[in-house]
Amino acid sequence: MKVLKKALLLATIGGSLFATAASAEQVNLTWQMWTGSDADTKGWQHLAEMVTAKYPDIKVTLTTTGWVDYWTRLPVLAASGQLADIVSMQSLRMPNFYSLLEPLNDRIAADKFDVGAFTPSIIGGMSVDKQLYGLPYDVGPWVIYYNQDALEAAGVPLPKPGWTLAEFTDAAKKLTKDGKYGFGITPTNYSVLAAAWGDKYVNDAGELDLTNPSAVAAAERVIGFAAKDKVAPLVPSSADAGTVIQGRFYSGNVAMYVDGPWSIIGMKDKVKFKIGSTSLPRGDGELTAVTAGSGFGIAKTSKNKDAAWKAIQVLTSPEALQYLAEQGRALPARAASQSSWYKVAAKDITNGGEAIDYSLAHSVPYVITNNWAAVENLFNQYFPPAFGGSADAKQTMESIQSLAQQ
Repeated sequence: MKVLKKALLLATIGGSLFATAASAEQVNLTWQMWTGSDADTKGWQHLAEMVTAKYPDIKVTLTTTGWVDYWTRLPVLAASGQLADIVSMQSLRMPNFYSLLEPLNDRIAADKFDVGAFTPSIIGGMSVDKQLYGLPYDVGPWVIYYNQDALEAAGVPLPKPGWTLAEFTDAAKKLTKDGKYGFGITPTNYSVLAAAWGDKYVNDAGELDLTNPSAVAAAERVIGFAAKDKVAPLVPSSADAGTVIQGRFYSGNVAMYVDGPWSIIGMKDKVKFKIGSTSLPRGDGELTAVTAGSGFGIAKTSKNKDAAWKAIQVLTSPEALQYLAEQGRALPARAASQSSWYKVAAKDITNGGEAIDYSLAHSVPYVITNNWAAVENLFNQYFPPAFGGSADAKQTMESIQSLAQQ
């Protein structure tokens, strides 16, 4: 009998040891992310280590590339079966790449994961057909940044969030003098501004509709900043128009331009004037400010989807987003974590927090089509000639609409 008890005890101990060993079996996850600097990469590495701190049996290996290279390489990696387990995804590119990702709705329901803790517009941006494909880490409404020194020198009152298109245009005209411009416009600002004014460029079926009267009227206003009012400089017919205008703002050549909260940290280091911000100008009605953001999804090809699900919950946890906010890296997608970002990133920006708060309170998901990257390329190609006066708004929109449908 004693022998039997001893055998059973040993078996129990052995079974326990085996279970412990099995539970501690290492899972190695890969994660692909874009980065803009060594400090940026260090921040993402810190988040990878946060996963292991919570789940010692999960190790996350981070691979980074620059922003442009990331999107060039993503389809190549997918085609060759080399996607990472965790795929970083921007909301504006979700319609192009969601098919590479694992749908998350069932996992969210099973774990009772609180999606309501995130800003609703970015949950919409990370979803396709009501299916969520990524947990977001940041959200950003487009706003107007302005050169406060230039406005004060021109006697222009500092704009408050909620200002109108008429007030904006008047300010831009007063700021345009001595070879400098009041506003820097880019071709891809079209959809951001059209949405802010309540003009529709996508129909109810989700199809591109640039030739309807509302869309054309918005294009006429955008083109008019350069072609009619002459308050904006011409831009090149290339994909780097945004970089050109941003550089001209930094140098003091344009007094106002459109950008998101993701640019504040770099902006502070590059300008020699006081920066302020406000909401996009609204049309006749309430502002409808589109937002964008990014997050993390699980590759459909991953062999470690359960572990990847645990990992992306850590990467978007309150602790992770608090860390990113304190670094000034991102306006957190979790509403409860956003105050930390204001204290760091927006503290030296006049009306910085107010502009973001107002815009988020009036935010909507960015409505785009599944070929939006191609549409934006056409914006970059066809808006600059119109800015120069060689084509009107109707011709420009008809050309883009026709080519986008081919």
